[in-house]
Amino acid sequence: MTTKLVLLTLVVAFALSAIIAPLAIPLLRRMKFGQSIREEGPKSHLKKQGTPTMGGVIFLIAIVITTCAISFLNFQLEVYSVVLLIVLLGFGIVGFLDDGLKVIFKRNLGLNSIQKLLAQIVISVMAYFLLIGTGFKGDLAIPFTDITLEFGVFYVLFMIFWLVGFSNAVNLTDGLDGLVSGTGAIAFAAFGVIAYVQEQGDVAIFAFAVTGALLGFLIFNKNPAKVFMGDTGSLALGGALGMLSIVTHQELLLLLIGFVFVAETASVMLQVASFKLTGKRIFKMSPVHHHFELSGWSEWRVVITFWLVGLICALAAVLPEVL
Repeated sequence: MTTKLVLLTLVVAFALSAIIAPLAIPLLRRMKFGQSIREEGPKSHLKKQGTPTMGGVIFLIAIVITTCAISFLNFQLEVYSVVLLIVLLGFGIVGFLDDGLKVIFKRNLGLNSIQKLLAQIVISVMAYFLLIGTGFKGDLAIPFTDITLEFGVFYVLFMIFWLVGFSNAVNLTDGLDGLVSGTGAIAFAAFGVIAYVQEQGDVAIFAFAVTGALLGFLIFNKNPAKVFMGDTGSLALGGALGMLSIVTHQELLLLLIGFVFVAETASVMLQVASFKLTGKRIFKMSPVHHHFELSGWSEWRVVITFWLVGLICALAAVLPEVL
């Protein structure tokens, strides 16, 4: 894979996303696919009520078209590309159904947790068997070392935990305008670089397609957002990010590259545990981005700070792999 192909992938995905968005947003409005805002959330978010959601469809279309077109151009639509697309679209469909129920019933709850979990597990297991059919080894690499842990058939359990965990982690992070679009673009770009260095051209094409599509979507998702990605986008991105770490055999490195997502999830877990055990809250509100909002930070300040944290962590993870 050449640098020109990387740039072409980024440009095509960005352009498609930027072109589809202004066509899709009025359609979402006409179909009354508006976001329902949590009553217990920050009061400043109430003004976002009714903003079109399910916008993840915009960049999902751009990603699929770009990945397939560029891969065929480079004769590299291989099994890993197919598995990544299956996970992306599979988790995206789960999110789409979740968003759809929220819109239909005008509430902030769609599929229940059991329904979502079962669907995510089925998609994860399907992806596992597709990978195993290629001779994929279920080994877990320890970052920055030559040590690998052999999981064998038990790798499927890790894979379920990893994909479900990160899909929900990204979903939890999606609470501010442009937050996931920006941090997601950074994380996928990081894995794109890793795949490029490992000469996994098909994987790199997918990763950079997601990066470009998210940057194109960010034009309309930045504060004040004209459209939200919804669970359609966030669940798809989280699942695909987990799958990227698996096919590059850099699973645990995702903890650093996706530090923002990990921290957001940890803040929710700590908040719940603290309240149940002591009756007191650690944060003013969780996930932690709301804590900073309620501490007086503007939404833009929180988002940009989290972008910078994500960028620093991504660089810290990628540089040792490149140098």
